[in-house]
Amino acid sequence: MVDLYGQQLTRRQIAERAGMLSQLAGVRLMTLGDGVERGIRMLEFRTGTGLRFTLLVDRAMDIADCEYRGQAIGWHSPSGFRHPALHEYEGEGGLAWARSFSGLLVTCGLDHILGPAEVPADNYNYPSKSKVNHSLHGRLSTIPARLSGYGETWEGDRCVLWAEGIVQQSAVFGEDLHMLRRIEADVGGNEIRVHDEVVNHGFARTPHMFFYHVNIGYPVLDEAARYVAPIRDVVWAAHAGAAYEGQGVGYRTMPPPRHPFREQVWQHEMVADSEGRVPVALVNDRIGLGVIVTTSKSELPCAYQWQHFQAGNYALGIEPSTHHALGDNAARERGEMIWLEHGDSRSYRLAISVLDGPTDIGSAEARIRGIAHQPADDFPTPSGNFPGLGRRPR
Repeated sequence: MVDLYGQQLTRRQIAERAGMLSQLAGVRLMTLGDGVERGIRMLEFRTGTGLRFTLLVDRAMDIADCEYRGQAIGWHSPSGFRHPALHEYEGEGGLAWARSFSGLLVTCGLDHILGPAEVPADNYNYPSKSKVNHSLHGRLSTIPARLSGYGETWEGDRCVLWAEGIVQQSAVFGEDLHMLRRIEADVGGNEIRVHDEVVNHGFARTPHMFFYHVNIGYPVLDEAARYVAPIRDVVWAAHAGAAYEGQGVGYRTMPPPRHPFREQVWQHEMVADSEGRVPVALVNDRIGLGVIVTTSKSELPCAYQWQHFQAGNYALGIEPSTHHALGDNAARERGEMIWLEHGDSRSYRLAISVLDGPTDIGSAEARIRGIAHQPADDFPTPSGNFPGLGRRPR
């Protein structure tokens, strides 16, 4: 049954009320036509509950817009949703990625995820390529997908909206990694589900790193909005040391936009529930709206919190990751790099759900508190204890 407008409706009953499902919900392909976004294919999803979001087919099928009943959830930066042909990956000392950074979901990888870095390239067995220079967060998010299909599928009286595509990050004398992405949402639902499978299509032993940059903006993010998570330990903070409390912004409660503000990034050690899932939420009690992001601890064992509260760039990032914030070279030294041989694959799941009203928010908080109580101190002393991720040959 589909839950729409306070009614439980069968497929037949929906067909009786609307000549096409698109009157109420659906997936539509369109192309953006102006400015830096010109030429980008975009899929618009509407679930019928007021949840609307868009996928950028030509930007790794990442999620751009997201709103619920007219209230924005996803963050838009000043860069806009820049066409990948305009992107300069090697520019600005590896920081040009920030000129194409916007939207609710930006996926980082597939062989690098963190800050600019130089790493060995002997695995590619090419004499003229001894090193690889990585830019911020990797190449993935500005690669166009090959769209496999999209539409609606009825499973009895349940209707699933979906899209599928393949994003290929490949080079001669380098990596040949493919990401097979499927995104779903139920008609009558308030959840976005992402399933990604990363496969080494090449024959060189290839490093693999991955994380989801989920970016929440105003009005969910606002003064007094709360970060709620099953945190066992605050492991690391990019701003630790003399500046740790210098801006007066802790990890739990959000401030209004600031000028100036220097970004803060934390790494938390999360506890999973009995099914291995880790739920993390940002909630705004004033407007009765929140967002909860759920991932699998076994797939994405590390978790970052990005605070970018600069006026004009006001965002909060929930960032589950395959690796610690220590970086690419440390992952190799600690035996924690994921190495994929030909045909090897890794799968990842992400769910982004709207919390609509005090009841939803209260239930989410109770669920999270039932897993672990997060530190009550706004400025917990980072432990520096990066749990071992084990040797990860595959």
